[in-house]
Amino acid sequence: MSRGSGKGLSLKDKLDGNELDLSLCDLNEVPVRELAALPKATILDLSCNNLISLPSDFCSLMHLVKLDLSKNRLQQLPLDFGRLVNLQHLDLLNNRLVTLPVSFAQLKNLKWLDLKDNPLDPVLAKVAGDCLDEKQCKQAAVKVLQHMKAIQSEQDQQRQRKLQAEREMEKKREAEQRAKEALERELRKREKAEEKERRRREYDAQKAAKQEMEKKTKKETVHTRKPASSSRPPQPPRHKPSWSRSVLRVLLFVLFCILCTLAACKLTELQHQPVCVSVNTLYEDVVAALQNHKTLQNMLQHNSHQ
Repeated sequence: MSRGSGKGLSLKDKLDGNELDLSLCDLNEVPVRELAALPKATILDLSCNNLISLPSDFCSLMHLVKLDLSKNRLQQLPLDFGRLVNLQHLDLLNNRLVTLPVSFAQLKNLKWLDLKDNPLDPVLAKVAGDCLDEKQCKQAAVKVLQHMKAIQSEQDQQRQRKLQAEREMEKKREAEQRAKEALERELRKREKAEEKERRRREYDAQKAAKQEMEKKTKKETVHTRKPASSSRPPQPPRHKPSWSRSVLRVLLFVLFCILCTLAACKLTELQHQPVCVSVNTLYEDVVAALQNHKTLQNMLQHNSHQ
């Protein structure tokens, strides 16, 4: 193992029972894979090296019971450092730590802790106190665990509050979405009802106009066939003169003229005029001819009796 990484060095040569001493090896990295191959090494000393950080897979060394990381240059511990649940003794003296990961609260078996000579956060430094003797180091372990558990609890509560707030926000968004969808459905329903009502009015208007047109047409037809009754008395129908009536009128007019001429020739001084003499002679001849007819004579006699 080279001095920088620990590779090439047989860790078994460093192993003494369950203790593995890698202090003063000028390590820049932790040989996690080689350490994982030695599960019996429950006590690990990495003090007095050049470690700036620990790899995340270092937390897989869950068999560790005692860990010495003092006098390195560690600026932080892995976030899942709390996986080392079997850890009972932890020495972090003289590093560059400002705070501890929240998972530190999971080290429920931790009985001894030294955080002296680190630029700790003032609150954490006050909680940790001094580790000048066994009692103080044990108290530091208890108080720091309680402090980290409180931080973890507060973070869990914040996480829960945040999660609850997100859930409530999600519910609110869902409720708003449902309300929006319900409003859109109501608007579509209202628009549909208004459209239906508009079409119904148009249908009624068209039907009424059609009925009015039919009624008007029927009324005009009735007026054409039969004049409507009025306050004036009904006028007698006017009959168009036929051809036979015209002929009859002409004959009656001729007969009237003949009678007038005959009367003038019989009763006036014109009877001695040649025309009237001819008319009177013709009249007497006609009367004589008519009297010769027996039937006509009987009729004349009957009329004379009357």
